[in-house]
Amino acid sequence: MKSKKNWINLIEYFTLKKYYFFCSFFNKHTPSNFVEEIMKKTLSLLAVLALAGVVNAPAQASTRYVSAMAGISWMNDIEITDTEQPSDSFITLVTDGGFTAAGAVGCDYGTTRAELELGYQHNSIKSGSWVDYEESAGSGEFSGSVNIMSLMANGFYDIDLGGGTELYAMAGVGVAQVSFKDMLWVEEGDEYTDSFDETTIAWQVGAGLAVPVGDNVKLDLRYRYFATTNVTPDDVAADFEVFSETGKFSISSHSVMLGMRVAL
Repeated sequence: MKSKKNWINLIEYFTLKKYYFFCSFFNKHTPSNFVEEIMKKTLSLLAVLALAGVVNAPAQASTRYVSAMAGISWMNDIEITDTEQPSDSFITLVTDGGFTAAGAVGCDYGTTRAELELGYQHNSIKSGSWVDYEESAGSGEFSGSVNIMSLMANGFYDIDLGGGTELYAMAGVGVAQVSFKDMLWVEEGDEYTDSFDETTIAWQVGAGLAVPVGDNVKLDLRYRYFATTNVTPDDVAADFEVFSETGKFSISSHSVMLGMRVAL
């Protein structure tokens, strides 16, 4: 018995040695964006599995519903960095408060829900500043808009407060198309323009309160934090160098939304 235990300990020792060697090799020799690509593929797989759960959920196990919401969205400052330069962000874009809306179909299992959501956000760019490669700084006139179309698979946990009222927390993953429209940067009389779209992975978390206002109808108030993974433009106009192929940025926003949820 003792000999068998020694053999097991020996196997565990060499297994752990190989594991730590692999982790060390992995960290030293893989490209910097490798982990990010793995994360994107994992989140995509999770979104597909969640969608399959909504579509194939047995009717007797859940109540299907549709929902629609709209509200105000505040984007965090957008910092665009150059992956080939050692300097910090060389463009910072500031946006106004904007509009957001979402529609969803889902399944209610009692204390949990799963849904597929189509969302939209729009914010106008009101100002910007820059830092060049020599660390000098400045500002210019910036205008244009940032638009996001998203397709998200969401999960919810509902807490029954009585009388049909629910407090809930939610989280979701999916894909988002980020679009910069009619971008204009004016600096010392020179004008730079561009428009482009890129698709990336997105995620969101939130919390809300749902109150019944009629048969099978609930008024839904929600706070949501939404964010994308890094976006790197692949094909942009040559006269707006900030969005070059080495530029990188991400989008994040806070939203307050009000809507209705209707059980089918």
